[in-house]
Amino acid sequence: QVKLVESGGGLVQPGGSLRLSCVSSESIDRILTMGWYRQAPGQERELVAFINAADIKSYQDFAKGRFTLSRDNDKNTLYLQMTNLKPEDTAVYFCNAGWNGRDSYWGQGTQVTVSS
Repeated sequence: QVKLVESGGGLVQPGGSLRLSCVSSESIDRILTMGWYRQAPGQERELVAFINAADIKSYQDFAKGRFTLSRDNDKNTLYLQMTNLKPEDTAVYFCNAGWNGRDSYWGQGTQVTVSS
């Protein structure tokens, strides 16, 4: 069973930055897709950004210009650098990964709170 562990969340003031990490128990060298979702209270879970097998990164409009994906294959880790955070970015952020197009794995989530 693949395990994904997120970390890096916390409380930050508006305009601040955070870097989220997602460590996979399996190698991400041949990942099909890997990315970040978020879920705010009372809201549906939504995609933030993801990277595909061709190493192409895709971002939702709200993340463009503020959030950056990166990966370290040696550490089996996907990062989400978030800058210029806004109160509306407050949510639980989840890591998701898939290797074969059938099975999809989720982490337990990390809380991001943007508040003054």
